[in-house]
Amino acid sequence: MSSRALAFEHWIRTAFVQMNTELENLYFAQTNRAQVIGRGDPIKAALRDEGHTYVVALLAEGNTGEGFDSALGVLGSVGLYLGALRRHELSNPAREERSPFPEASSLALHVGASLGMAPRFSTAHLATHNRARAGIRKSFTSLADEFLFIDENTRGILSLQRAADAITSIVHLGVTNPVAIVMLDVAKQALRDAMQANDRLVKKLDVERFFHCVRPYYKPYRVGRQEYRGANAGDFSGINELDLLLGLCRANDPYYTQLLADKMLFMLPSDQARLRDCMTRTSLLDELLELLVEHENADWFQHNARAYLEVCDLFGQAAAQHHDVLVKRFIEEPAARLTEQDLQGITASGPPLPVLLRSLEVLRDMRLAADRRDISTRHDDLAKIRSAVHELKSG
Repeated sequence: MSSRALAFEHWIRTAFVQMNTELENLYFAQTNRAQVIGRGDPIKAALRDEGHTYVVALLAEGNTGEGFDSALGVLGSVGLYLGALRRHELSNPAREERSPFPEASSLALHVGASLGMAPRFSTAHLATHNRARAGIRKSFTSLADEFLFIDENTRGILSLQRAADAITSIVHLGVTNPVAIVMLDVAKQALRDAMQANDRLVKKLDVERFFHCVRPYYKPYRVGRQEYRGANAGDFSGINELDLLLGLCRANDPYYTQLLADKMLFMLPSDQARLRDCMTRTSLLDELLELLVEHENADWFQHNARAYLEVCDLFGQAAAQHHDVLVKRFIEEPAARLTEQDLQGITASGPPLPVLLRSLEVLRDMRLAADRRDISTRHDDLAKIRSAVHELKSG
C-alpha cells in the first residue's frame, strides 16, 4: 500500500472515527434524533475538508493499487468517507443529479472498476476483509453498538460461508456418498452458529443506538451521476450458494435471478466467481428427487435425505430469524415511530420501507419453502422428500 493510501487509512481509523462519534452523540442527545441538518456544522466541515485532502492526493497518485488487498483497502476508505458525508446530509441523492464530491467519486470509480466491484464501500470492507490493527477494526464511530454490530455480523457471515463450503463439497462427492453426512453435519453446526450470532444481537444491541447511529451510514449515495444502494449484510456469495445448492431457490427463477444480478457487483470478485459457478450446478434437492422413486428405501437415501432436511430446516429457521426478529426489531418497529418526513430514504437498499419488507418476506418464504401459491417455492418438492424419510413419516 502506498504512503498516501496508508495516510488516508490512518485518518479513517482515527480522526474520521472521532468526528463521526462526536456528531452521533450530538444527534442522539436531541429530542428528535433524526434531525441532522444544521447540527454540528463545524465538525462536518472538518470531516469533509480533511478527507478531501487525502482523496485529492490519492487521485493525483494515479496508481492506487499495489495488488488486490491494497486497492480493496482504498475502495473501502473512500467508500466510508462518502458514506459518512451522506449520513451527515452533506450529500443526498434525492436532491442531487450528481455527487457534490467529484474527486472522491473519481477515485471510487477508478478503483471500483479496476476490481470489478461497485464503486462504494461494501459489506466485505466492514466484515470479512476488515483488517484489525492492534485489535481495532475499521468503523464509522467508536460506539460500542457499532462494534457489536460489525463483529456479530462478521461472525454470522463467516458461519454461513462455512456452511456453504460444506454444502459445496457435497456437489463433488454426490449426495449419495456416505461421506456427505460429515459435511451436512458441518453445515448444521455452522447454521446454528449463525443463529447464535443473531441471538447475541437481539440481546445486546441497543435498538435506538443502532437505528439512529449505525444504520444511517449504510444509506445509498451517488458516485458521479449514478446512485448506488447501501451495503447489505447479504452481499456475499455464501448465502446464495446455500439457496441454490440446497435447491430452495433456482437460478432460472426470474425473481431470484434479478436479485443475484443486482447484488453481484457488491460482492468480492472471488465471491462473484463462486456464485457464477454455483448457478451451473444441480442442487441436492433435485439430485434427491431423481433418486426418490427407485431408492427411497435404501439406507444411504434415508440417512442422507434426513440430514439434508435438517440442514434445510435450520437454514429456514435462520432466514425466519433474520426477517421476523432482526428486521422487525431493529428496522420495522423503530421506523414506525418516525414522522413521514424522517422516513424518506430510510432503507439502505433504496426502495420505501414497505417495499423492502415485502421483498424480504418473499425471500424468507423461498428459504423456508413455504406453502405459498403466489410465489415459486420448493414446498411440494421438499414435501416429497419428507414423506419418504421413515422417521419423519412416523413422527
